[in-house]
Amino acid sequence: MAMKIDGEKCVACGGCASACPVGAIAEGTPYTVDAEKCVDCGACAAQCPCEAIAAA
Repeated sequence: MAMKIDGEKCVACGGCASACPVGAIAEGTPYTVDAEKCVDCGACAAQCPCEAIAAA
């Protein structure tokens, strides 16, 4: 199961993308998670200051 970013909470700070070990997060407003690349490690959620990332 991939992580999902809540577009209403995301402030596009980029912390999640830099924390992702497999490069599954793409820039944007909001940022998006490529479900095929995501390994559900939670590193992105741990870095999100807005608590905008959770398991899908």
